[in-house]
Amino acid sequence: QVQLVESGGGLVQAGGSLRLSCAASGRASSRPSMGWFRQAPGKERQFVASISGISGTTSYADSVKGRFTISRDNAKNTVYLQMNTLKPEETAVYYCAARGSIVAATTLSGFPYWGQGTQVTVSS
Repeated sequence: QVQLVESGGGLVQAGGSLRLSCAASGRASSRPSMGWFRQAPGKERQFVASISGISGTTSYADSVKGRFTISRDNAKNTVYLQMNTLKPEETAVYYCAARGSIVAATTLSGFPYWGQGTQVTVSS
């Protein structure tokens, strides 16, 4: 079992920045692939970004390319999501996810482990 704890959410004005963190613990491969998803009220959870376990190869949703950056600190078992130029429509609960594979995924079904989520609210 893998436990994931997100932090760093909050309230920010449009155009502002936030950095989310996700600390992983428990049984997992030494370098699990990690991802970030988000779910706005009344909408389905959607892929935001992912990073593979060994090479650190990243993938992004088209809507966040150039503004969001996913990174990881393997020594701390932590993955980050730097979010810049945030938009009000990006208000959502942001979830961290992990999978016991060095190959990253971009779909919900590809990640068996999930955190509880952290609220990000972007005011206009």
